[in-house]
Amino acid sequence: MTISVGDKVPSATLMTMTDSGPAPVHTDEFFAGRTVALFSVPGAFTPTCSAKHLPGFIDHAEELKAKGVDEIACIAVNDAFVMGAWGKSAGADGKVTMLADGNGSFSEALGLTMDASKFGMGKRGQRFSVLVKDGVVIELNIEEPGAFRVSSAEHLLGQLA
Repeated sequence: MTISVGDKVPSATLMTMTDSGPAPVHTDEFFAGRTVALFSVPGAFTPTCSAKHLPGFIDHAEELKAKGVDEIACIAVNDAFVMGAWGKSAGADGKVTMLADGNGSFSEALGLTMDASKFGMGKRGQRFSVLVKDGVVIELNIEEPGAFRVSSAEHLLGQLA
């Protein structure tokens, strides 16, 4: 079942890269007491994700924060090392927190996975954006396969107006 507006974000442990190496991020704590703009990409370093999706959130980070977003986070079914390297190469440090859903368990709990086996990528998270306030989904934007529109930073900014 796919998560919906009004649902609580499922409990899971994600990973992020720190100066000391990979560190766990518990979703119950990460989303508690604040507003988080989370967006999911099928994979780090992939074309649309690298050319449009992540750069859009980096470019609009200050505008999102000015409209009440406490943190912006990117998630993908990749490991913390890959997510950390991608964030560094894209200039995300200090703007977008890079979260690894290495086994895809969080994406699966959200009901937002896709099969990218025909591209040699296995099970991945779908492209989406979500606005979470104190652990509860208040906006959810799921892309149609192959599309990039409603999960963009610009679309999410419009929902905050």
